Amino acid sequence: MPRHTSPPPILAHAGDLLSRYDVMFCDVWGVLHDGNRAFVEACDALLRFRAGGGTVILVSNAPVPGERVAVMLDSRAVPRDAYDGIVASGEIALRHIAEKGYTQLYCIGPRERDAATFSRIAASPAEIEEADAILCTGLNDDLNETADDYRPVLERAKARGLPFVCANPDLVVDVGGRQYLCAGAIADLYERMDGEVFWAGKPHANAYETAHGAAEAKRGANVERARIIAVGDSLRTDLKGAEAAGIDAIFVASGIHRDEAMGTDELDGSKLAVLFAPPAPRPIAVMDRLRW
Repeated sequence: MPRHTSPPPILAHAGDLLSRYDVMFCDVWGVLHDGNRAFVEACDALLRFRAGGGTVILVSNAPVPGERVAVMLDSRAVPRDAYDGIVASGEIALRHIAEKGYTQLYCIGPRERDAATFSRIAASPAEIEEADAILCTGLNDDLNETADDYRPVLERAKARGLPFVCANPDLVVDVGGRQYLCAGAIADLYERMDGEVFWAGKPHANAYETAHGAAEAKRGANVERARIIAVGDSLRTDLKGAEAAGIDAIFVASGIHRDEAMGTDELDGSKLAVLFAPPAPRPIAVMDRLRW
């Protein structure tokens, strides 16, 4: 395997590249919006991709079902015509819980924000001592808590051998330039304590297999992986997951790796060379923002 010493190619416009593919797996937060508002150029790129016959599946680590993601995108002015379907981590987590037949769950996460997930659970809420598993959608208070605040309850869970269902594998999320911890930060701590974790979403295969199936169902035909491109802003989830799935990827640098990839307003080649030094997953192109 060659060891790259230069950054991946930098693109100002992705239209020509995207036109070589039939399906796009597009990240949401950091690519289509910043938590507050839509990125108009990115939405336009998806609209143009679909107008050319392409299929767009949004692949999100949001800890809620896909229909709730759609409503959140509506509120940020992301047009529904920009995508064909949504694969959300919350839906994958709910499916896993149903398949496992858990009847009692210890839940971590803000009940009001993630009500769409908690309301879909057939299992009863329970304390650690009675629970079959933990479901985590996020920190109860992501303004004031850290993952370590959950160590005492995780120690009790580990003593009982409880599995931990992580409905959002992200460690952090960027909202308008400020970063907040996600469910993945607590799951990561539990895993480092040798606890059993089911990661629902990127970079894990369950996200890409679900998205691939959704794309094939939409197109009514098999889709070769060589005809799929992923777009995302995270090395750990978007790029690592695409690499493991054998899918090409475009890296959007203005998301959570902004300080590691950009100068004040533009891409920094020297920073990119460091960021993508082996063994980092390597995209086929880098952009400051997604645009056609």
